Amino acid sequence: MSRLEKHVKKWIKEQAVDYDDGIKGVMKDLMYGGCQSGFVGHLIYYTDTAKFYKKYKDEISKLLAEYDANPQDLFGSKWDPEDPLALDTMNQNLLAWFGFEETARRLYDY
Repeated sequence: MSRLEKHVKKWIKEQAVDYDDGIKGVMKDLMYGGCQSGFVGHLIYYTDTAKFYKKYKDEISKLLAEYDANPQDLFGSKWDPEDPLALDTMNQNLLAWFGFEETARRLYDY
């Protein structure tokens, strides 16, 4: 299990204790609003998402590579095409959210 998977799994299990339907409820809320809704409290501000992206960059890159598409295709107008290497926080933010949500989706087959 990767470091990113461990992080996401731990967060989901911590949240699940507040749900009658446990992990299923957490996943439903996460998939409904995503990280951009503020549901994942430690991934709201650019400083936090950039730090998260840098910490899990390798794992996120592997997830992205599996899509066989460029980030512009995945993120549309939200992706800054002038920053293709995600050196700035705007694209790092998108990739952090993508990494968290996609890892959760894969862990819990949602």
